Amino acid sequence: MESRPNAIIYWTLLAYKEWSFYIAASEKGLSYVGSQQKPFEEMSDWISRRFPESELVQDDEKMAPYVQELIEYLQVKRQAFSIPFDYRGTPFQLAVWKALCEIPYGQTWSYSDIATHIQKPAAVRAVGTAIGANPILITVPCHRVIGKNGTLTGYRGGLEMKTRLLNLESRKIAQEL
Repeated sequence: MESRPNAIIYWTLLAYKEWSFYIAASEKGLSYVGSQQKPFEEMSDWISRRFPESELVQDDEKMAPYVQELIEYLQVKRQAFSIPFDYRGTPFQLAVWKALCEIPYGQTWSYSDIATHIQKPAAVRAVGTAIGANPILITVPCHRVIGKNGTLTGYRGGLEMKTRLLNLESRKIAQEL
């Protein structure tokens, strides 16, 4: 979780139709996707904890490739992301976030499914904590994780955002049938 002194973190506000959230990237890749309709401080506080001594710089041009892929996803034109990521987490968190990326578009897994997938079936609570720490909403699809009984559970972006993302993906699947 170290950052170079004076590293630059680029950011922009993604505003597309009814969607509005902040995103940020390092030179290595996308580092943060914020919650729907949350203030700038949600992102700046997270950046200051994960990238201490970094400088936040608004750069819409540098952020354009990330914005483009996220908008394509919101338009139901993209199911997977090709943009680079810059995850910052513990080895356990990284394993959980990698597992999230393996949940197929339009499907859901439970916390238990994730724990089993990473070969730590007794670590369901720790999996939930790692998912809650996911900094890159949508692209690392923690919205696809539900409770074992099929109910929607917590989501950093809020349950309304989670529901909207799941509905968006299910509409795409229905169009393809």
